[in-house]
Amino acid sequence: MLSFTIENRNVTVFPSDGAGRPVIYLNTVENEGARVREALRDAPDFTLVAVDGLDWNCDMSPWAIPAIAKNAAPCTGGADAYLKILTERIAIEAEERLPGQAAWRGIAGYSLAGLFAVYALYHTRRFSRVASMSGSLWFPGFREYVFSQALPSRPERMYFSLGNKEDRTRNPYLQSVRRNTEEIEKFYREQGIETTLQLHPGNHYANAIERTAAGIAWLLEG
Repeated sequence: MLSFTIENRNVTVFPSDGAGRPVIYLNTVENEGARVREALRDAPDFTLVAVDGLDWNCDMSPWAIPAIAKNAAPCTGGADAYLKILTERIAIEAEERLPGQAAWRGIAGYSLAGLFAVYALYHTRRFSRVASMSGSLWFPGFREYVFSQALPSRPERMYFSLGNKEDRTRNPYLQSVRRNTEEIEKFYREQGIETTLQLHPGNHYANAIERTAAGIAWLLEG
């Protein structure tokens, strides 16, 4: 395990055992990288690069929106600036410490980080596989963004998941999460991208580590 810090973001690299393995980037909210890597101990060999210390509602949001609930914070739309740090600084330093070139690169995340993972595809060619677990695809304007914007390159695999109770809420924003996720997954599938959508028991917060590991494991299968 290797650790370093770039612009207040803490990076932990869980290196693969061999050279030329996949590298998956995981943005985390509570420094859960070690627990996710442990849950993937039986997965095919890969490197996990976990990032925490994020300004969550800024770094993970594509554009600014007001708070969606009384006690929530607004999102301030810093995804482009953070993606530049991730691809031009964090990824370069992380991969300099690995043996050989990456076989391929993926990006994964839960909640707002799942939204960011999909958004990143539209602004970099670095990632060829994406896992969005309980992704915040309710985000205002994001469904329309996906349907109207061209990808710079077509990803190989895309994983989506949700808890089966996530849309059972009075919050009008969150009510759309299942519909949006299903429509976005179908949109990519109809373009010939290999996709899957998994529904898990529970609400947004149930078994987040296990759900995250399941998405990364699916990326590693193909």
